Amino acid sequence: MRATGRVLAAALAVGLLAGGCGAGSSSSSSSSGSSGPAGAASSDAAGAVESSTPAPPGVTPLEPLPAAVPAGLAPYYAQRLDWQSCDGGFECTAFRVPLDYDRPGDGDLTLVAARATAVPAGSGSGSAEGAGGGRLGSLLLNPGGPGGSAVEYLEAAARTYDSGVRARYDLVGLDPRGVGRSNPVTCLSGARMDAYTAVDLTPGDQHGIDALIAADKEFAEGCRQRAGAALGHLGTVEAARDMDVLRALLGDERLNYVGKSYGTFLGATYAGLFPGRVGRLVLDGAVDPSLDSVTGNRTQAGGFETAWAAFAKDCAKHEDCPLGRTEQQIGDQLTALLATVQAHPLPSTDHGRRLTAAQATTGVIQAMYADFLWPKLRTALTDAKAGDGTGLLRLSDSYYGREADGSYPNLMFANTAVNCLDLPAPFAGPEDVQRAVPDFEQASPHFGRDMAWMALACTYWPVRATGTAHTIRAAGAAPIVVVGTTRDPATPYAWAQALAGQLESGRLLTYDGDGHTAYGHHDACVDGVVNRYLLAGEAPEPGRRCAR
Repeated sequence: MRATGRVLAAALAVGLLAGGCGAGSSSSSSSSGSSGPAGAASSDAAGAVESSTPAPPGVTPLEPLPAAVPAGLAPYYAQRLDWQSCDGGFECTAFRVPLDYDRPGDGDLTLVAARATAVPAGSGSGSAEGAGGGRLGSLLLNPGGPGGSAVEYLEAAARTYDSGVRARYDLVGLDPRGVGRSNPVTCLSGARMDAYTAVDLTPGDQHGIDALIAADKEFAEGCRQRAGAALGHLGTVEAARDMDVLRALLGDERLNYVGKSYGTFLGATYAGLFPGRVGRLVLDGAVDPSLDSVTGNRTQAGGFETAWAAFAKDCAKHEDCPLGRTEQQIGDQLTALLATVQAHPLPSTDHGRRLTAAQATTGVIQAMYADFLWPKLRTALTDAKAGDGTGLLRLSDSYYGREADGSYPNLMFANTAVNCLDLPAPFAGPEDVQRAVPDFEQASPHFGRDMAWMALACTYWPVRATGTAHTIRAAGAAPIVVVGTTRDPATPYAWAQALAGQLESGRLLTYDGDGHTAYGHHDACVDGVVNRYLLAGEAPEPGRRCAR
């Protein structure tokens, strides 16, 4: 996501169940966790080296094609990738990038990428449209978050991609710095994360506010102690520059890319820095980079409210809907249920854990990401009304990526670390949150208050933000396809409209439907338009819409 605080823009488990092209991540179970790759050897740099002054984020491009390597970076661009078998049929590699691109002598980070090499036409499932023809190079994938592992996403989703795309591209997942297998940032133990997820997000008195502040400070201090100097270099601009290093090492003149959710911000940032190196970019579930953090969080709250209204309308049609028979009744009863849980946390079958109101709200939010989760939410709400919090707790755990053994992946740690670097904190302290709550509640009566307080996390972050809100034009870039879903909860449709309008070559594809992101979710219209673009370079005409 782009909004700061605890809210993610995507859930990898949701996306994979929906067909392999969903965004973000809330589960790390797709990877076998087997052998890591060998390090990448570096060779002597070839060609001229010219100096280059890094541009402000997303505003002025760095080096259009043809370009010499900026001063000090030649050894990174001259590495040779050593691909080795890993994780049951994939190839993995590692390569070095500078910790600080402005000061490449200050140390390195090692990043890990995985690859599914192009599959000959006719050997896989899906449409073979465009399968005839030569190899088109590499197609980088990012599932969003920030914090979603692109390596795990690739390994879970590669075989579900359209066979024409798989026949002509090597699919590549690069874990961004601080994520997955690429120097992952960690902050809290599993037990402390359990406590963190349970903290009240709607404090009604000073005691509650103090408890929330203490939890956010503990989280931030844990990240500072464990991540060290890297914590100040996990921003999206650095991650975009890392992608350019990998593009060069893969031998691709231009970057081809599918980014979901936060991955759209990563892709758009790349386009802003390297417009001449843009190949075929698909930005699905778009983030608006021009929004400040307060506006971003508030509009995201509105997106979840829109998704809740769609759920309530659908729930009212089902006999097993536990909250009423009209949208108003369903909304009122949700509010009443959350108030009950606030006063008396519910027992669960999970080793004595109790469901708090914060976790109950998170569980509802998790189910907004995809309409195929709505039946599970109806069941969880039915059980909660009967005094059993297990179903909502499991949805909340899925959102955070909690494993059955009580451990957590680095998803939420990286999410906060990247978001708090990319934008200044929305609020200077709890007084600012209290003043903002009415506006948040107007945008989202059911989730606004929680999401306002969630955003307090960055207030106590130990590293100053390095980015600011800005527009991205990517002047001179090839056509870029932006996909927006009209009732997307985490990346509201207005964000896709805004990003497509900012990008000089942006082409908006609208999906009139529910859920987070659209490509790969079994809509023939969306998939057909995107696949034609990836395979033939045919960007959709202005105003193109797909309806469910």
